[in-house]
Amino acid sequence: MIVCHCLNISDRDIHAAIDWMRAADPQTIITPGKVYHALGHQPDCGGCMPLFLATLRENPNTEVPMTLRGLRRPATQEKKAHEGRSQGHRLSQPRAAQ
Repeated sequence: MIVCHCLNISDRDIHAAIDWMRAADPQTIITPGKVYHALGHQPDCGGCMPLFLATLRENPNTEVPMTLRGLRRPATQEKKAHEGRSQGHRLSQPRAAQ
């Protein structure tokens, strides 16, 4: 089945690229951009992206390798590096005229 008419990419092409990437590097995280790159293309109009992603998710080789799961920092640590003003900051209030 043709997934992308602009670039003439079929579901077989996508599955072959995924299988090739997994065989070449078992620890890689497979993304849509990497699949396009492996096929020698880049997304054109984006109209095929929902079907492209659905085809990508069908392949069991797109799962994150077990050794890479759970490496993300807990959400509490991510929020500590806050950019900008502190929470208790208020703009100065004009004083009442005496």
